[in-house]
Amino acid sequence: MRAVRALAVLSLGLPGLAVAQQTDSHDMMQHHDTMQHHDMAAPQMAAPGAQPAEPGQAAFAAIAEIVAILIADPETDWSQVDIEALRRHLIDMDNLTLRARVEAREIEDGAVFDVTSDRPDVVASIQAMVPAHAATMNGAAGMEMEAETLPGGARLTVTGPDPAMIRGLGLVGVMTLGMHHQAHHLAIARGLHPH
Repeated sequence: MRAVRALAVLSLGLPGLAVAQQTDSHDMMQHHDTMQHHDMAAPQMAAPGAQPAEPGQAAFAAIAEIVAILIADPETDWSQVDIEALRRHLIDMDNLTLRARVEAREIEDGAVFDVTSDRPDVVASIQAMVPAHAATMNGAAGMEMEAETLPGGARLTVTGPDPAMIRGLGLVGVMTLGMHHQAHHLAIARGLHPH
């Protein structure tokens, strides 16, 4: 139980871990003049005893955040919690974002995105994510979204009042629309299977 509480505390972050550095404006200007001749990407020095805040990997951080929320909620039904389902969903997001091929073509009011892969695991991710997003976000921001499965992936057709925006966003930009992802991840972790 202590390990679980420690994870919750670390996941939520402790305000006392933030390290403040105080410098007067004169010292800052001298430092700036000196740094013009040095590599600006040099790592910043941490105070003795400082603790790292970054969990090291985005999917791990997303899961840690959800775990902390579940632990903090006395109403959490642990018999329904399914963190493994959330992990699989994050794999789908990763596959779609980084491993799928996207062919876009313009249509009068928007664009059509053919999203495919030769890898069966990526195809499964595409076919899980694209139709679900279209069903969830259809009509958001005045955009109409329609999805269909293809051999090796899926097709997403997006139309709306600003075709240039749709084309500029591209597939992944369209997939990010709506702040539903965070609530969606919590629902998956709670075992609600929102899709």
